[in-house]
Amino acid sequence: MSGTSISNSLARWNRLSRADAAKEIMPCCGSTAWADGVAGCRPLPDEATLLAASDKTWRNLAEEDWMEAFRSHPRIGESRVSGAAGVRSMAWSKQEQQNVTAASNESRNDLAEANKNYEARFNRTFIVCATGKSAQELLEILRRRLRNDDETEFREAAEQQRLITHIRLKKWLAQ
Repeated sequence: MSGTSISNSLARWNRLSRADAAKEIMPCCGSTAWADGVAGCRPLPDEATLLAASDKTWRNLAEEDWMEAFRSHPRIGESRVSGAAGVRSMAWSKQEQQNVTAASNESRNDLAEANKNYEARFNRTFIVCATGKSAQELLEILRRRLRNDDETEFREAAEQQRLITHIRLKKWLAQ
């Protein structure tokens, strides 16, 4: 991906209405407040500025906005996505979790059980940046994070969401 293509992508996006710009980047995060906030930071000249605007916006959101983003993700090992993030988000989730899809039935079953335990404990979907991680690595991370207290885990989930958003923004720029 060349710097020119990034500039061209951002230049086109910078010209959209705020509502259209927010709608276009919504799949990158899943929070409507985040998408609107980043769209409101335009014009953004390059990837680094976009990522910085994303981070600043993310860190200043209310907890319910973070929860909206969390709800836009399927469970690890599943492909269903809810919320306003839609089809693009679902495709990215499937790509990010490709190593889980290829895992053994036993590993997928262990992940499903751990997901249930996480949801029972924290009342939300487990959020982790799954890109490049095996099913076993994700299971170990999930089990470790089950030992966190509520506040620590909520902050960890928010940080994982921030990392996922960076990856997705870079994919979005490359399209």
